[in-house]
Order: sequence, then C-alpha cells, then structure tokens
Amino acid sequence: MAIPCHIVVEGNPAIIYASRNGAPDKVRRILKPFLGKFWQERETAGEYQDTPECLLAQVLVRFGFEICEDDFSNLRVGLKYDPTVEYIYSIALDRHVRVWVPQEEYRQNPSLGLTACLQLEEEGW
Repeated sequence: MAIPCHIVVEGNPAIIYASRNGAPDKVRRILKPFLGKFWQERETAGEYQDTPECLLAQVLVRFGFEICEDDFSNLRVGLKYDPTVEYIYSIALDRHVRVWVPQEEYRQNPSLGLTACLQLEEEGW
C-alpha cells in the first residue's frame, strides 16, 4: 500500500522521503528498536559528535533495508518537503519521536513543514 512519508532528524536539514510503507504501525516497528539500539550505542561509546548526521544516515540505511523490497526508487533524501506525504516522523535529539499529519495548508505550501501539520498523540514511541 502506498503511504508516503517523511522522516526528519532534529539538527539535520535533510529530509528522508519514502513513497510507501509509511503508516505509523509499520514505521514504529522499524524505528523503535533501531532507535533504542542507536541511542544505547551512542551512550556506550560516549560519542555524541555528529549525532544528527549519523542518525539520519543510519535511518536511511535501515529503511532501505526494511521497506524498499529491492526497489530503492521509492526512497530518497532531499531538502524539500513533499506535498503528497501522509505522515511526517520527527526524531528529536531528546530521543522522542513525534508523528505529524500534514494539513491542507501544508498540501498547498509544503515548505511550511511541521508548522502546517497536526501532531498525533501516538502510543508506543
């Protein structure tokens, strides 16, 4: 099922776009265990330099592995929000993930980003 989404990381201007498999239940199953391990490894190594860059790169690799199904054309990185996404996942450096739903204002002007989205109250993050 084609459910496009974005993933953004606090402190990194790049925006991940996936053209399918972007429903919260699917993304949560991928992101939650991955982020737990990512933060644990950062703490163990005591390495916090370049965290936004490392996190975005590693999320991209994880999503490429998990959702692309040998077709990587549905995954890309850019600097612009896409008007067709149904969800935007923001990963904060305080380790919180927030799920956003674009509103009509976003559809008309995606450059507004998260300011034109409604935050969902999601359980399980």
